[in-house]
Order: sequence, then structure tokens, then C-alpha cells
Amino acid sequence: MDSAPGIDRRNLVRWGGLAAAGVPLAAGLGHAGAAGAAPSPSWRDRLPPDTLPGGAYDRWLTRMASETGFSGVVLLAHRGRTVLSRSFGMADRERGIHNHEGIAFTLSSAGKPFNAIAVLQLAQQGRVKLGDPIGTYLTGFDPEIAEKVTVHHVLSGTSGLNTPTEDIERVFGSRQEVHEYYEQWARRSRPVAPPGTPSQHAGAEVAIPALIVEAVSGKTYWDYVEENIFRRCGMTGSGFFTRPQWLTDRHLAHPYMTVAGGEVDAIRNLDRGSSREHTEGRNPGRAFIDAPGDGGFATAPDLVRFARALRDGTLLERPWAEVLTAAKTPHGAASFGSYGIPVRIVNGQWVFGRAGANPGVGACWTIYPDSGWSGVILGNADRGSLLEATQQEMRAVTGAAPGGGSGG
Repeated sequence: MDSAPGIDRRNLVRWGGLAAAGVPLAAGLGHAGAAGAAPSPSWRDRLPPDTLPGGAYDRWLTRMASETGFSGVVLLAHRGRTVLSRSFGMADRERGIHNHEGIAFTLSSAGKPFNAIAVLQLAQQGRVKLGDPIGTYLTGFDPEIAEKVTVHHVLSGTSGLNTPTEDIERVFGSRQEVHEYYEQWARRSRPVAPPGTPSQHAGAEVAIPALIVEAVSGKTYWDYVEENIFRRCGMTGSGFFTRPQWLTDRHLAHPYMTVAGGEVDAIRNLDRGSSREHTEGRNPGRAFIDAPGDGGFATAPDLVRFARALRDGTLLERPWAEVLTAAKTPHGAASFGSYGIPVRIVNGQWVFGRAGANPGVGACWTIYPDSGWSGVILGNADRGSLLEATQQEMRAVTGAAPGGGSGG
């Protein structure tokens, strides 16, 4: 449903589904997004030097922002406590609003794992079975899909489906219009390979789980995720916001996309489309609200809260959390697909997370479960490299050289 500016889809999968220069606004130690007593010096002394304020990652971020004009927020936390926080550029240039930790950014594909978590919550309750064909829960699909493609297949990206091309020029006017369009769009999917065959990012694999959540829970996907994921995690700055909210809410970052002749605020220029090769013609503001199963908005501290909640049983009991992130399909020598979250082995430890990009949008969250780290990179302009930033973060945390990732 989206594409990464300047990054091909294989790199997006491999690196986590994996974008105005400013002075760093904040750095320090403490609970993400909350004031509190500073951790003891001994705690800080035990952290890798490259992760600390003034360390190699911090210096790289400052240099990168100065050279490219990167606009966004970067956060690095250890066991939920902020180690490094940096903000660059403007959330809304027209109104003079700077980016800061309280600004929510649109996530694009980085929000897709919420979909799988929602399904697994229902599976944990015994209301969904992963081995059931999707026709157990949904109607209107081709019998070849309804009777043979299972919930597991769509969650693991092995449905063998192909989804029609989206109408990227359509400007949606309501939540209902968005929902109806993507529901019918998913039902027009066709099998192009036997179930169990890895798919090429079929949109139906995003929409179908969301429709199952709605059918089983009796709530819209947006309401279900806000109530059972965002609120449970304490993600008070996150949500599925509409275009009118995007225009008026001072806490939502506007995407500044590259167009022929310059750069524009996508939300205020719905008639303009991206001129970049991998996102040509797209404009994220046309959607009114993100499609069911996709996107959402989140602040950087909220994504740290999400990472912690995914590990401590807040969202899923431990066995079900392991079902979510267990390696299911090989992508490379030490990288695998799971349920909506690419996972990899880096320097002998698991790393998992998700990235997403759209015109003027770059988002990535990464969890290092073996060491308790989590990292967030959120951008609102086609400046800087999301892939390179993620590699530099990974190097600071794990010691692996950028581009590495062997089993170690």
C-alpha cells in the first residue's frame, strides 16, 4: 500500500519492512516521554558508548541532519528508559511548529504489525484459529481463497495472492469511503500461486486480517487497535487520525514530499503527487484515514512503550508474543519473515522491527529483545536515508557493521 522513497522493497523487508536541518532539541536519560529521577551513573556506564549522547550514533545523526536537512525525531531507549533523543526540523512549517517528542508521525507500513497483534489477541482468546481458512470468518471471496487460504497464510505473507493496483489518485472523503474501497479491493484479489507461496507484498494480506478482526470483534479495525493496543500500552499520543485532524492538530507532523520543481506539504496539496521514482504520483494525504490494517500515527516515546508492552505481556501472553515474532520464512542468510515483522540475527542476537515509507514519510521501530534496547526513527520529509539511519542505530546497539547481520 506504500513504497519507500529511494529504497527498493527487498531492502525494506530486509531491514524491518524498511527516509530542515535542526539543532538537537533534547537528550538525556529517563523514562520515555516522562519526567523522573535520572538513572544512576552506574546504569549509564554499562551502556555501549556509541549509544550515549555525544557518542558515535548521536554524532552521525547530527552530521546527517546537517548535510541532508533530515526532519524528524529519533529515540533510543534501554529497558524503557530514554538514552538518546534528538529532534530536527519542523512538524508544520506553515505554522512554525518544530518537531519534538510529543509530535505524532504517520507510520505507513511500520503500523502493519498492529494488524497481526490484533489477530493474535483474538487467537489467544480462542476466537480465531490460525489454521482456519479465511472463509470461516469472511464472505464474498473467491472460493479458491475462502476455502484454501488460511489466517496463517495472510499473516505470514504466504497467501499466494495478487491484489489489483490501487487507485493512488483518488481523494477519499470519509472513513466509510476508505473502508468500503479497501474491503472491495481485497475481495478482488486472485490466487496466482498455491497457498504457502511467499507473496509479493499483496495488499490483501494487510486488508484481510483487519477484516477478520472486525468480523470477530464487532468493532472497526481502527477502534479495536486504539482500544486494545494503543490504550493498553499507554500510547496516549497515537491513533488513527483523519485528514481534517491532520490539518488542524498541532501535534501531527505534516509530510513534506518531493515534487517536480521542489517540495510541498502533501496534506495541503492533494492535487500534487510525488516525483520520486519509487513513489511517483502518490500523496499520503489523499487517504482521509489509513486503510484498515495499515498505518496509524505514533510518537517516538509511544513506540518505545509499545516495544516494552510487546515484551512484558501487556499486549500478548508470552507464548503468543513468541508466535508473533517466531521465524517462519527465510529471507536471507540470517533474516526471516514472521507475522508482519521481519526478524534477523545480528551479532548473535535477535533483532526485529518494522519500517515504512511514503512520500514525505519515513518510519522505523526496532526491538533488540536480548539486550532490552528499542530504537525509533520517524521522519516527515524526503530527506536523509531511513535505511542508513537504521543501520547506524543497529551498529551502536549491537556492534555490527552497517550492512552486516550474520548469525555471528
